[in-house]
Amino acid sequence: MKEMAEKKDKKEAGAAVAPRPVPRLLVEYREKIAPAMQQKFGYKNVMEIPRLQKMVVNMGVGDAARDIKELEHARRELGIITGQLPLETRARISVAQFKIREGMKVGCFVTLRGHRMYEFLDRLVYVAIPRIRDFRGLPANAFDGRGNHSMGIKEHNIFVELEYSDISRNRGMNITTVTTARTDAEAKELLSQFGMPFRT
Repeated sequence: MKEMAEKKDKKEAGAAVAPRPVPRLLVEYREKIAPAMQQKFGYKNVMEIPRLQKMVVNMGVGDAARDIKELEHARRELGIITGQLPLETRARISVAQFKIREGMKVGCFVTLRGHRMYEFLDRLVYVAIPRIRDFRGLPANAFDGRGNHSMGIKEHNIFVELEYSDISRNRGMNITTVTTARTDAEAKELLSQFGMPFRT
């Protein structure tokens, strides 16, 4: 009886939780960006319209070879920025001059999909990037030829989710945006529609 009562309470508590709101950029993609892309490139089928697949945020921590706490700090800070628990990356080869052995923990990363990806992209484009000092736009040649874009950030403290007092040290990170676009031109147009500030 007690177990049944607990299950009922959990079910009622779950029913009271409000549904997660649809991210602003996802709504904009469905209502504005997708139709604009279809009109510009003449897609005959809506499934041809490029869309975002995932965003991978990677943070290298070279100091982890000397102090494992640096990796713990990086994981915590990356988790605060992305809202997702990061996984650790390990060295694939040994590099004697950097005192790195194969299998050693050297960084962390997260792979964002769905609503969390759109929410992160919104904060990146409209809050974080404008806080970069002397910013002159993203390079237009940072595509890989298959519709994917990579960008580097020198200081992760541009994200407002981090409190300055909580940052152990400034770190760089790499952000890769994977799309279904077949060409770099289509991918650039898609990301530009989302607000990515490319150099002209």
